[in-house]
Amino acid sequence: MELLIKYQWEIFITIEVLSVAVLLFFGVIRYLFGKYRLSRLFLFGFLILLGIEAVLAILIYRETGEISTFQIIITVFVLYACTFGIVDFLKLDRWMRKTIGRWRGVELLTDKDYRIMERNKDPKFIAKKYRWSSTAHLVVFAVVQCIFWTNGTDSFEELLRYLTDFSWVESGTAADSPYANETVYGIGMVWGIVFAVDFLYSWSYTLFPSSSLK
Repeated sequence: MELLIKYQWEIFITIEVLSVAVLLFFGVIRYLFGKYRLSRLFLFGFLILLGIEAVLAILIYRETGEISTFQIIITVFVLYACTFGIVDFLKLDRWMRKTIGRWRGVELLTDKDYRIMERNKDPKFIAKKYRWSSTAHLVVFAVVQCIFWTNGTDSFEELLRYLTDFSWVESGTAADSPYANETVYGIGMVWGIVFAVDFLYSWSYTLFPSSSLK
């Protein structure tokens, strides 16, 4: 277990590299060699690697008894893989079919794929998609932060005081914040930064559609 803790980051990075490689091998085996059944094993392998990451985070937590940056990052990666990662995988899958199909001189994309690819270039569709995703992120962020702050304060008046005066942010400690402890404080602050960046980026497609078009 000591080795697991000592080399936790190396193990995590190795798993991530293997995960990317497995997905690429999935496309090569499936679309270049036409081995559809065999390619499913690589998808299964990706899910196993994802599970190993989750188990790794749990084991280290049980050993150390605290939630660290390591667990937070793994949680983010696992949640991403189970949500937005699915959409990104479908994009990767279409890209692999397009690229490998060009190499083989065959058509691997369907009419539906072309419609989706064309739709994804539409600034209005892109803006709408990001508005929905940012709104969903806002709701989840607000609910979880509300839970954090409720557990970290003794009354509604105290919570309201933190909400109207953000000078506590400058202190950099959980003791002066509405969070119950340093772990929750770290999660809340990091998530706040990520949320702000994501929200501004998402709405840039609505406010500046022409410049956001890739």
